[in-house]
Amino acid sequence: MHDDIPLTVGRATRVLAERILPAVHPERVPLEVTVHALPGEPIPAAEGLALDYEPYEVGTPWGPAWSTTWFHLRAAIPPQWAGRRVEALIDLGFDVNMPGFQCEALVYRPDGTPVKSINPRNQWVPVTGEIVDLYLEAAANPVLLDYHPFLPTQEGDIETSSPRPLYTTRRMDLAPINDDVYELALDIDVLIELQAQLPESGPRRMRVLQALDNALDMLDLQDIPGTAAACRAELRGVLDSPAEASAHQIAAVGHAHIDSAWLWPLRETIRKVARTASSMTELIDDDPDFRFGMSSAQQYAWLKEHRPEVYQRVVKAVQEGRFIPLGGMWVESDTVMPTGESLVRQFSYGQRFFREEFGVECQGVWLPDSFGYSPALPQLIRRAGFKWFFTQKISWNQVNKFPHHTFLWEGIDGSRVFTHFPPMDTYNSQLSGAELARATKQFRENRTATSSIAPVGWGDGGGGTTREMAGRARRLANLEGSAQVSWKHPDDFFAEAAAELPHPPVWVGELYLELHRATLTSQHKTKQGNRRSEHLLIEAELWAATAAVRAGFEYPYADLDKLWQDVLLHQFHDILPGTSIAWVHREAVATYERICRQASEITQAAVEALAGDGSETVVFNPAPFARDGIPALSAGTPVVADGEVTVVPSAGGHVLDNGVVSVTISGEGLITSAIDLATGRDAIAPGQAGNLLQLHQDFPNMWDAWDVDRFYRNRVTDLRAVENLTIEQGAFGVRVKVDRSFSKSRITQVLSLAPGSRTLHVSQDVDWNETEKFLKVAFPFDIRAEHVAAETQFGYQKRVTHTNTSWEAAKFEASMHRFVQIEDSGFGAALITDSTYGYDLTRDSTPEHGITTTVRLSLLRAPRFPDPQTDQGPQTAAFGLVIGADLATATAEGISLNLPARCTSSGAQGVEPLVSLSGEGLLVSSVKLADDRSGDLIVRVYESLGNRANGTLTVNFPVTATTEVNLLERAESAVPVQGAAIPLSLTPFEVRTLRLAR
Repeated sequence: MHDDIPLTVGRATRVLAERILPAVHPERVPLEVTVHALPGEPIPAAEGLALDYEPYEVGTPWGPAWSTTWFHLRAAIPPQWAGRRVEALIDLGFDVNMPGFQCEALVYRPDGTPVKSINPRNQWVPVTGEIVDLYLEAAANPVLLDYHPFLPTQEGDIETSSPRPLYTTRRMDLAPINDDVYELALDIDVLIELQAQLPESGPRRMRVLQALDNALDMLDLQDIPGTAAACRAELRGVLDSPAEASAHQIAAVGHAHIDSAWLWPLRETIRKVARTASSMTELIDDDPDFRFGMSSAQQYAWLKEHRPEVYQRVVKAVQEGRFIPLGGMWVESDTVMPTGESLVRQFSYGQRFFREEFGVECQGVWLPDSFGYSPALPQLIRRAGFKWFFTQKISWNQVNKFPHHTFLWEGIDGSRVFTHFPPMDTYNSQLSGAELARATKQFRENRTATSSIAPVGWGDGGGGTTREMAGRARRLANLEGSAQVSWKHPDDFFAEAAAELPHPPVWVGELYLELHRATLTSQHKTKQGNRRSEHLLIEAELWAATAAVRAGFEYPYADLDKLWQDVLLHQFHDILPGTSIAWVHREAVATYERICRQASEITQAAVEALAGDGSETVVFNPAPFARDGIPALSAGTPVVADGEVTVVPSAGGHVLDNGVVSVTISGEGLITSAIDLATGRDAIAPGQAGNLLQLHQDFPNMWDAWDVDRFYRNRVTDLRAVENLTIEQGAFGVRVKVDRSFSKSRITQVLSLAPGSRTLHVSQDVDWNETEKFLKVAFPFDIRAEHVAAETQFGYQKRVTHTNTSWEAAKFEASMHRFVQIEDSGFGAALITDSTYGYDLTRDSTPEHGITTTVRLSLLRAPRFPDPQTDQGPQTAAFGLVIGADLATATAEGISLNLPARCTSSGAQGVEPLVSLSGEGLLVSSVKLADDRSGDLIVRVYESLGNRANGTLTVNFPVTATTEVNLLERAESAVPVQGAAIPLSLTPFEVRTLRLAR
């Protein structure tokens, strides 16, 4: 009867939990435990093993936040256990079931050999021999998420965390494992999960339930070990019943997705990687079918440097094809905010490491958890030599369900990459019945395809796949009523999926995540450090390469590699987005300061080598276009712009006029008019004002540092009050200084207009002391536009200005790089920025003035979790209003703001550029020496305006050969050369890389 179903399930569930699982280890003896608590940071394992230890009693509190405690465990195996499999059972005080979010440990043998990790879902250690002798390096990482999500905590930084012990050990025992009982537990667990997903009164479910009843009738609850085999025999029939021919196929990949930093600092991630890799290599040794995949070359590099014993086990498993390097990137980076050059380096440094260390290159990009994906990415993926792309994060969308799971993703240039989202909607699969049923039911390509991926294991904080998950996989390989599970290399899955889907559906444009939109703004100094570091490194490469060719300068390969790797690490998708604990961002800001200093030192040394001794003032122009009379990528004597800037009082404010534009600044320090004098068009909407700072209450429903919810717009304060306004005039132009105070904060802005410029620049200093507030700056444009153009890597993406559909309405906060441009009827305006990435826009209409399109830059936030002091204190930013800006002007002004020229004293008149590029819309992205240290020059160019373009790259030094290469600097084809001229023909937004042999 159907009424019996809950009785059977309840019976099986209780017997499993209260009788069977405790009987897996029926006998136990305590281990002898000694301890050494470190007073400071972690130490190498060899030093930990040599410490002096003192007696310790299980049940004693241990471990202040972020501290390390070494435990030494010893015991003799009782003679009566001879011939039985024995394990050490260790509970460090786990009270949250998710591994990686509280205390954990790595187990060593006395000779320093790592064994495996200990965490809440992995509390056992295999032991052999007659004497057990183990060391535990235990980390007392605090719980920051699961007890009290979203509440401010000072535990997120070692400088503010509590000194009290956080954990109390519960057991450190030795016990034999009963294999029959353990396997019975897995049998029953899988069948309980399976029946819950079957049709309520279907025959398969009924037979599974009957088998469970029959099996439990065979079980003597006072003698579980003695009756486990008979109980299992009753279940064999339903467990051996094969899957249907139409069963969905699950390609399982062992997985851990270790965040390179998040609710723990970088130094702790190094240990997390070692713990997880130890456990996964141990599981690989135990299970001949299991395969584990790990991304991020940085994490392998950490193992090599800090845990070479673990690394050697990983190398062996990689050589056997069982431990799979994934993704081909330095880290699982954010892909929205990094520059195009940074994404190129993510691929080139990642693939170089895997090639040099393991002799393999990844065929696909693996990014399960980044917060949205740039529409420039498909081209970069393909031009780096990858064949496929994997993520699942878009399943987190708040409003719209993504329509595909296996499809072609088309980018801004028309490139397409074969892409898969797992319909299981997780990158931490446990192979539960619910997950398998969800994958089967939700798979959008069920009509034409049969399979999907399941990343299997505990992730985020690490842990990986457990032996229980591997046991489930064995039972689910061919089980009636379930999807079929097999361990598979992702390359094999994608090859089979592509064969199944010769004409997959196509998605065009960005993969916008309808969640975590505030990651474009949180932790401003981290974002500012990234932007400055990227541009300073691109400039350092340019001048170092120029000096190497022109002046015999020694190109600093190793120094640049290290600096790039530091930048790439901090582009990880919980660092650059501003969603990590205070400790992470405190260190990130310091790291960026060092990177900027060292990159500037490289540039200065190269510039000095090029300039020589002398007193002539020479300007080095790193921009890919001429400015101030100096050609692109060269140095020369600047040409001072003609004209001056006048200031005329007007209606309580002032009019600034340089003959190109006329800008009216009100007495409130706002821009009430911005006229392009050539056309007479005013960019600012009538009766409104630009540069209007607006303060919103900002308290999202979840995920403080990650999210901004639409209702934040419902409450806004316009910051119009002015404490002081002063004007300064000189050869530099005009500067208007505006001081404001509001709430607990102060802002000083300097608005400046230079001779001949059409950009009103704003530099801003803020003493920010707000809580749960969002600061924006608004520019209402008298421009009726159907879309705006927001810069992305190697081009721009168009976004509509309306909210006709739920898909467009969900994009109420969007991304930009250095500019966002708006245009109608041949007239445009743009906003440029040096350190912000978020913006929003709205359209309004009045009978008097028609359509007004307001674009706002997102400047600062003040979330309290996970860093309760996010962005507090001094902050700087620079942005600008470009009046009468077409796309070419917006692009140039955005680059100029981020790549300023630098002056030096020189004995030379100037420095000729290594290469010169002609052709409308064609720009040089980077000039550097080749990664292989051959001395060859690498030049990357792209089409920036979205048009087909022809041009010429002129080489201004002797070359022996010119080759087109991919983003990994791998040769693709020879290039025809006409003397020193290389003809180029690029399609819209196309990226091309050339190698010039010296």
